[in-house]
Amino acid sequence: MEQVSERKFFSSTRIAVIAMFSTIAGILYIFNFAMPFAFPSFLDFKFSDIPVLIGSFVLGPVSAAIIVVVQILIKLVIEGTTTNFVGELSDLLTCCAFAVTAGAIYAKKRTFKGALIAIAVGTVCEVAVAILSNWLVLVPFYVSFFFGGSWDPLIGMMTPLFPSCTRETFYNFYLWVSVLPFNLLRCIVAAVVTILVYKRISILINRFNDKLQPKEGQEVKAKKINYAVLFSALGVVLLLVLFALLRFFVFAD
Repeated sequence: MEQVSERKFFSSTRIAVIAMFSTIAGILYIFNFAMPFAFPSFLDFKFSDIPVLIGSFVLGPVSAAIIVVVQILIKLVIEGTTTNFVGELSDLLTCCAFAVTAGAIYAKKRTFKGALIAIAVGTVCEVAVAILSNWLVLVPFYVSFFFGGSWDPLIGMMTPLFPSCTRETFYNFYLWVSVLPFNLLRCIVAAVVTILVYKRISILINRFNDKLQPKEGQEVKAKKINYAVLFSALGVVLLLVLFALLRFFVFAD
């Protein structure tokens, strides 16, 4: 069966499916939760990787990147940012490292084995980016910007799980015992759900796409519709950017 990702990129079907996955991912991105019994309380578990990975397999890596960006814009409009966009930037990088990498590999080899390889490589990329971003960007930013250079608040959030955590051992506990397994768990959950439902969703989307294919003699009309949908989608994205910036600069507490 011909895949949606192999058809014209700026089609009404693709834009509609991107919008659907972006909305689902945005909602799941907002409704995150902590697992303080296993990880530090400030690491929030998100199921938003699932629609992003499915979208990447169905539509390709570029569409996955768009879904990630839009989901973050939706969150910024609804909730704003508590990290001056640093946390959202980290989520953007880690999610893209996972889903975009996996989608790019799967696009070259659309088999079950190819999917497993794609997910495995994507998982390695996400974990690596998560460790590097926390080590080089997130932790130094939080310490200097939010805690005035003091490590005590961060260490205080680690000691309920790791009583022996100190300034000298912080990164050992945080990066290798928290960030690494936490992101592995995120990727595994997304991978399992994607493998279980991807084919069914792909079939439904391709059937929907077949019904929207222009009949003979209606190509010009279909092209106009595609352009209208495309410009409408761009308008929505620009509005999301505008509202996100307004929330940050005007309506922030």
